[in-house]
Amino acid sequence: MATASGAGEDLRKELSCSICLDFFKEPVILKCGHNYCRCCILTHWEETGDVYSGYQCPQCRAVFNKKTFTKNYLVQNLVAKVEDFESLGSCPPPCKPIKVDGKCEQHGEELKLYCETDHMPICVVCRESRAHRHHEVVPVHEVVHDMKMELQLRLLELNWQKSRCTSVRLEDERTKNELKLKKQRLKEKIEADVGALVQFLLDERDALLDGLDAEEVATTAVLDDNLKTVNAEAAVVDATIADVNNHIAGKTSFESLAQSYNEAIQCKDFPPLEAVNCPSDWTDFSGPFQLIVWKKMMHVLHTMPQNLTLDPDTAHPNLLITDFDTKVEEGRACGHEPDLPARFTRFFSVLATASYAGGQHYWEVDVKDKGVWYLGVTTESSNRKGFVSLTPSAGYWSLCLQDRLYANGENGRIPVADYWNSPRVGVYLDYDNGRLCFYDAVTMKKLYMFSSRFQEPVCPFFSPGKNDPGSRLQICHYY
Repeated sequence: MATASGAGEDLRKELSCSICLDFFKEPVILKCGHNYCRCCILTHWEETGDVYSGYQCPQCRAVFNKKTFTKNYLVQNLVAKVEDFESLGSCPPPCKPIKVDGKCEQHGEELKLYCETDHMPICVVCRESRAHRHHEVVPVHEVVHDMKMELQLRLLELNWQKSRCTSVRLEDERTKNELKLKKQRLKEKIEADVGALVQFLLDERDALLDGLDAEEVATTAVLDDNLKTVNAEAAVVDATIADVNNHIAGKTSFESLAQSYNEAIQCKDFPPLEAVNCPSDWTDFSGPFQLIVWKKMMHVLHTMPQNLTLDPDTAHPNLLITDFDTKVEEGRACGHEPDLPARFTRFFSVLATASYAGGQHYWEVDVKDKGVWYLGVTTESSNRKGFVSLTPSAGYWSLCLQDRLYANGENGRIPVADYWNSPRVGVYLDYDNGRLCFYDAVTMKKLYMFSSRFQEPVCPFFSPGKNDPGSRLQICHYY
């Protein structure tokens, strides 16, 4: 039979604190599902945490706003049982004789022995028989004792597995609840942000339609007044025509004829009548409505495209900055540029004049027909002299195009896309949440996202690459 001590080694590790590496003492479970000794986790938090940065789990690095945990009675009971089991294994109590039901069918004797070769109980006569004479034989009560020890160990393992199921279930339920909460928050944000744009567009549409209606009402009022005057004059003319026709036909007296004659001959002038010259092309409402509304809408966005400019004092000497400091391309070496602290000396790159220490920011770069480029952000204290390591640990978070599209990760380049033909790249920086996202600025498809905690202000940087003359990068301006 296998011994219980070897089989319980893994269980002992599972019931050991990862800080003190000993059995749990007053075990507590954190919200992330990991267990520690109460004293160990409190000591760890006293040394590494505070109310400002929070308190971390040593294993999964989950951060808690305060020192919070729950006493784990199940693990405490398992530890107690394992300790009792180990002490029992080191000093086994005397075993009481245990009888096996029934007697030997061949010899009629009690089955007091167990043949480990044939795995069956036998009697003392069987032990001396040819069938079992050279087999390993032990007393039945020892076999029963070993079996009970193995079952007790198995029971401990099952109890531990039960505790793991409980822990995993709690952690999954917590993750599920956090997922629902996060989804609800994102849903509210989407509804608020998109709803604000929709409401803005509806308000703009209503304002345009109201203006159109007002223009129609004002013009119609002028026309109605003119039509009223014209209709009145037409009625007078019709009456005069009828009167003249009657006199010509001889249906009136001489006195009436003379009076009408004097009125008609002496009043030959008609009041001035002109059609209203109202505009039919509605010039105030014939412009590019989508463009007009889009320009207005940019000023209500939480994050609108920013008009960045390049900083010539940071540019590599071989770079040419033009178009009001918005375009960079490889040019001839100047040779007389002062070696300023922020200037790149080997990496063909240049910084923007903007620096960000918080908030959300977005800018776009025109990369049309460009075969090589590097775009991203870098910290204010990052290295600019000599070889530049484009890794997050060196203070650079970037995307680059060479034979294909890559993200420059900590352990090398990460393929992002096999083919690139978009004319613009969008860069979105969410400083407070530690995110830097790159987009195809035409379709707004996300290309790659870095997640990091920025420890200092960062600046956008731009590189047109090396040995790629004639092509350029240009920052897009929209207002």
